[in-house]
Amino acid sequence: MSSTELPFVPPANVLPKVGTVRVAEGERLRSVELPGVTLTMRSRPPAREGLPPALFVHGLGGSSQNWSALMALLDGTVDGEALDLPGFGDSPPPDDGNYSVTAHARAVIRYLDASGRGPVHLFGNSLGGAITTRVAAVRPDLVRTLTLVSPALPEIRVQRTAVPTGLLAVPGVALLFTRLTRGWTAEQRVRGVMALCYGDPGRVSAEGFRNAVQEMERRQRLPYFWDAMARSARGIVNAYTLGGQQGLWRQAERVLAPTLLVYGGRDQLVGFRMAQKAARAFRDSRLVTLPDAGHVAMMEYPETVATAFRELLDDAGESGTRRARRAGRGDAGGDAVGASGNNESMGG
Repeated sequence: MSSTELPFVPPANVLPKVGTVRVAEGERLRSVELPGVTLTMRSRPPAREGLPPALFVHGLGGSSQNWSALMALLDGTVDGEALDLPGFGDSPPPDDGNYSVTAHARAVIRYLDASGRGPVHLFGNSLGGAITTRVAAVRPDLVRTLTLVSPALPEIRVQRTAVPTGLLAVPGVALLFTRLTRGWTAEQRVRGVMALCYGDPGRVSAEGFRNAVQEMERRQRLPYFWDAMARSARGIVNAYTLGGQQGLWRQAERVLAPTLLVYGGRDQLVGFRMAQKAARAFRDSRLVTLPDAGHVAMMEYPETVATAFRELLDDAGESGTRRARRAGRGDAGGDAVGASGNNESMGG
């Protein structure tokens, strides 16, 4: 593994840029070359030495920037890194053009093996949730805990609002969509994405919207942008059809790590009804539901997700006596639950 470190980004009132990638205050980027893939890694300096490592994996069409708010809140809890999957963010396409869930999982495993950072606290959103579920199932030695925000696990009845995204998997549709929307501005595209992914797009600040538009403009200039989207969407659809030990629900049942599940009540891409099924599938799970959140709860309600993760850590490391004592107190305020398959509603 070879790594190219980009300059550390000092705190500043105005967000600087590294190359063509916008970098949030206190973050740094580096490029890591691995066999077959080159990954861009986003990190924050940990608040102190010795914190356990964490790795964050974004969803379809996203990037490592999707985790910036949560990473900032957890920099005193974990030593966090977020990656840009091959073909997304600032990572170039994979050498073999393979965007399947298995290939993405292989890239994550390859990085963890090469870096020696495992076992890590592993986070995944949407497509990243499917990827990290597969990683946790096949390489339990690399995963301390698993946190899934609206994971893209197979649904029999897909929501109508998710159908257009799924159609990207059909050969030729991405090219057709590109032609039909050639006149759309980056602002129009961003508003559409936010309307689809956020429970309340009004929670996005004016600065956040401007940054998203700039990032959209940058991505649209990449020659492989739509190809990466289409092939990754096809990868999700293909993963949904796999049976046996390769099936994602079967792999969810094999995950040994304590798992935090976060679902949004206004999610238009992953059905809220899947939350209870997921809580039953993961053998050591805690379920947090956010009634007002959409598909990216870690961006809409990062404080709530951070609190739930810290409670996962407390619960995973505490004795049965302490857990029983806390349960006996009947703490109000939305403690993340400690029993598999239980549910705690944490309002947005």
